Amino acid sequence: MSTMTDAALQAAPATKARGYWATVARRITRDKVSMACAFILVLIFASALLAPWLGLADPYQGSMIRRLRHIGTPGYPLGTDELGRDMLARLIYGGRLSLIVGILPVILAFVIGTSLGLVAGYVGGRLNTAIMRTVDVFYAFPSVLLAIAISGALGAGIVNSIVSLTIVFVPQITRVAESVTTGVRNMDFVEAARASGAGPFTIMRVHMLGNVLGPIFVYATGLISVSMILAAGLSFLGLGTKPPEPEWGLMLNTLRTAIYVNPWVAALPGAMIFAVSICFNLLSDGMRSAMDIRN
Repeated sequence: MSTMTDAALQAAPATKARGYWATVARRITRDKVSMACAFILVLIFASALLAPWLGLADPYQGSMIRRLRHIGTPGYPLGTDELGRDMLARLIYGGRLSLIVGILPVILAFVIGTSLGLVAGYVGGRLNTAIMRTVDVFYAFPSVLLAIAISGALGAGIVNSIVSLTIVFVPQITRVAESVTTGVRNMDFVEAARASGAGPFTIMRVHMLGNVLGPIFVYATGLISVSMILAAGLSFLGLGTKPPEPEWGLMLNTLRTAIYVNPWVAALPGAMIFAVSICFNLLSDGMRSAMDIRN
């Protein structure tokens, strides 16, 4: 009987326990909405990255003869802008600056805010009070007004827009990171690391960072949609990208006078901002649901 049992166990296929991140990946790949949003974002990213090799028209060359052509005009599938420049080329090339100014501040704020929140949440005490009260000063202002105020003080430009948006998002990510870290610092595995003689930096880097990074990353992903809208708003107000660079917010500003002449062409940059923002927002929601393994 024992021999037959051993043979049956050897013949049975070995089942490998699925890890947490493997389960999250499997759940998010089964989410059709998240996968559709990821596909759209990859398509937009790829087209912006490969723009010079797509055979597009010169996004800077215009002609007053062909200004404000309608969508579907031969040779201009998405029409032309107020200076006769090809809208398809400007939208694709404009994705480069728009995506950089929209995503880079969130990445920088993610690194800075996670570091500050991790230190504040783990150390606690006066250091926590000093960091969090400083963060609350910036967090008290509405994001739009704070971004405009900082950009106005620094001056127009892409670099200043990135700096201003980074300052706007650091307090938000720091608060989330501090809250998650506070809930983890007294768990058994942290206490065991302390008992083994590990230093604070080792505990935060090795034992705590991996456990707090997921929720912070999901929250930061959701901020990208807000960052895209704020970046476009700064360019619309003249505090971001300068003409004649193609950028979706700046294109909305220059095309606003043409909205009564050719509204569909004037709405295209706004449609791109909306599409990217809603895709990042839905993808963030999908990631949040996939990481909640209790559902």
